[in-house]
Amino acid sequence: MNIYPAIDIQGGHCVRLRQGLANESTRYFEDPAEPAKAFADAGSAWIHVVDLDGAFEGAPKNLAALERIAATGLKVEFGGGLRTAENVRAVLDAGAARAIVGTKAAHDDAFVAELVARFGGEKIAVGIDAKNGFVAVKGWVDVTTRRATELAGTAARLGVSTIIYTDIATDGMLKGPNFSALEEMLRSTSANVVASGGVSRREDVVRLRGLAETYANLDGAIVGKAIYEKRVDLRDLLEIAR
Repeated sequence: MNIYPAIDIQGGHCVRLRQGLANESTRYFEDPAEPAKAFADAGSAWIHVVDLDGAFEGAPKNLAALERIAATGLKVEFGGGLRTAENVRAVLDAGAARAIVGTKAAHDDAFVAELVARFGGEKIAVGIDAKNGFVAVKGWVDVTTRRATELAGTAARLGVSTIIYTDIATDGMLKGPNFSALEEMLRSTSANVVASGGVSRREDVVRLRGLAETYANLDGAIVGKAIYEKRVDLRDLLEIAR
């Protein structure tokens, strides 16, 4: 199982939001490359990066920061405002190993199929942000009528290799993941699933590691605020995940 330390970028800086609210942000680092280097030094192979400005504005806005993060040697999965094939090409060219599409993917299956055909399923992840089981889009501002599990199953059939699944109710709240919703998601798709939201202590990762014994498609977990607030030690989590 992989651990994906998270970096959210807003105005070029490393921040974390509380439940996706743009006005509920805490700035942790001026330069996102600084924590990225620390994550690499701790032994992380991957990093999860979200361009918050891109998510709210509909096009990537922090490609320069992406380039600096990729220069650390980490494999980067990058999302936020990727709503055209050109947006996806731009982030891949800037050094991302995997591009995450969310809002457009929720509404347009043909778009997802096009991206898989152009870039390959390994390069494309569908980000599914769920609120009460339904897909939320546009930086979590709007909640659709599409079930998160249905979108996950469809994405896998279209050739997408990875689902980034975020439970909005737990994200940034440090109360632990929504394990029942995660299991429902794992059962709904053959794609690999990266769990996001709520990891606040090492015991959460121990439980996720146990879940990975039952569900082979549980690829890993994203950990953000808990690292920044020193509630967990990244080296320890990486050892548990192995």
